[in-house]
Amino acid sequence: MKLFKKILCAATLAGAMVSSAHAAKATIAMGTMSWEDLTPITYITKNLLEKAGYDVKVTEFSELGIAYAALAKGDVQIMASQINYAAQDHWNRNKSRLEKLSPVSFGLYQAIAVPDYVTIDSMTQLNDHVDQFGGKIIGIEPGSGLMRDADNAVKAYDLKYKLITGSTAGMTAALKSAVDRKEWVAVTLWDPTWMMMKYNMKFLKDPQEVFPGPQAYYWIGKKGFAAEHPEVREALAGIYVPLSAIAEINNGMNDGQTVQQASEAWIGKNADRVKRWENMKPY
Repeated sequence: MKLFKKILCAATLAGAMVSSAHAAKATIAMGTMSWEDLTPITYITKNLLEKAGYDVKVTEFSELGIAYAALAKGDVQIMASQINYAAQDHWNRNKSRLEKLSPVSFGLYQAIAVPDYVTIDSMTQLNDHVDQFGGKIIGIEPGSGLMRDADNAVKAYDLKYKLITGSTAGMTAALKSAVDRKEWVAVTLWDPTWMMMKYNMKFLKDPQEVFPGPQAYYWIGKKGFAAEHPEVREALAGIYVPLSAIAEINNGMNDGQTVQQASEAWIGKNADRVKRWENMKPY
């Protein structure tokens, strides 16, 4: 009788352990850049995975090359990125250790932009107004796809301008200062961004098509992630974040919300859309 009770207790304990292990969700290490287009995608997805029971840890990187290296090493497991053009060099350098999981948004455009009060509309007109622009195009961080394309544009259009390498923060400050004074300024810019609306910006036409067309965002992962976490991969495939959501979340952040608060607010206002995403998940 004592032996039977011991066996029964052992079997019950084992069953409880199996049940607990089955119920437990994995911890997902998610990387992102602290960019206004990628952070909304990241935190919307983080929120939904956490609601599904996963523990999601986000690491924000300051440089894209470092982020890709961390993903290739497995320090983070997944990351949203624009791999076709904006991050093409980094993707090509690391793709043997990575895998594309699913598209998550579409429509990113990057080029040279000017305030709408500037009376030119095309890259071909820049050389007629070198002095008004101070002979410079204000750029962002070195090594970005946008700066690579901007450098190619300077050469393709034989522009008599210096492309200034710096930071996104520096470009934003220079843009604000110029707009406040109604001065002519040319910057490397992208859409979606709050700056397009706040400063009434327009992209210069690019008849030589140096800058790529609208680009897609993908979830990418350390190679083997989809096989190891098929449920997470399926959940990611069900999520599609429109550019309007990215813009709305950034507006919330400009109003003082954290990215987590702004993402949660967007999810709350779009419950029907999110419910459709959740209906696609296999758990």
